[in-house]
Amino acid sequence: MTIGLTAEPSDHAVADVWVVGSVNVDLVARVASLPRPGETVRGTSLDHGLGGKGANQAVAAARIGAAVRFVGAVGSDGSGSGLRLALAEAGVDVERLATVDGPTGTALVVVDSHGENSIVVIGGANDRVTANRFDPRRGDLVLTQGELPLAVTVAALTVARSAGATTVWNPAPADPEAFEHLALADVLIVNETELEVFGGSIEVLLERGSRAVVETLGGDGVLLAQGSDRHTIPARRVEVVDTTGAGDCFVGALAARFAAGDALDEAVAFGNVAASISVQRQGAAASMPTWAEVASVRSQ
Repeated sequence: MTIGLTAEPSDHAVADVWVVGSVNVDLVARVASLPRPGETVRGTSLDHGLGGKGANQAVAAARIGAAVRFVGAVGSDGSGSGLRLALAEAGVDVERLATVDGPTGTALVVVDSHGENSIVVIGGANDRVTANRFDPRRGDLVLTQGELPLAVTVAALTVARSAGATTVWNPAPADPEAFEHLALADVLIVNETELEVFGGSIEVLLERGSRAVVETLGGDGVLLAQGSDRHTIPARRVEVVDTTGAGDCFVGALAARFAAGDALDEAVAFGNVAASISVQRQGAAASMPTWAEVASVRSQ
């Protein structure tokens, strides 16, 4: 089955992917098993690096070949300049990445020996993002998540719609108050937990006004829904090292290919393979594959 939804045509040569989202320092502890409430466990290593759902998705899209512009904020502490440099080195335009007084966002990540993780996010500078310098054009793709204040995300999606850009929203972590605004998304990307927060069924989300809904199902793959059409893409069976950032890899790769003109089902299939590569590596942004790596796997 082919679901022929494509991004809106662009009135300029290259469609930009605008990511309006979070930037965090990821502090990653590795353990044999995740601690239960009240339990202390011994870790095997501690690493730090670029993270945040927005940054992860931006890096994923850039490595696939998209022209990515980032809207967000880092803090004036020692971490902010390093994260800015890491994004730039990944090929992301950081002209609209602000520096604000105070700490940079931080994520505390614990990863067990099976690659499963538990994450706590402290917003920091992400709570002070504005979209004042956000100016997408017709035919661009605007990608948002759920780690910024909801009002900022809604404002960005509204501006994008007014400009004629295609909107993709991955409302994670899910905020029940976002439900009233889901119609701002041309494409809505949720996992099973987020779907429960927003009414428990894809039909409910389609009725809100999104052109398509993509539900990620972990080891069971991805479900794409548009109108009455349903298309399931199974997950690739691989040895999992670390699932941190896998969902962001999927979203960023999908956005890159959708902006490039692929039909949505083709973009979803591409993102599915990209995520299967990322889980075989450690880290979040560091695990994102290139277009050539994904293309090589798809050709096998």
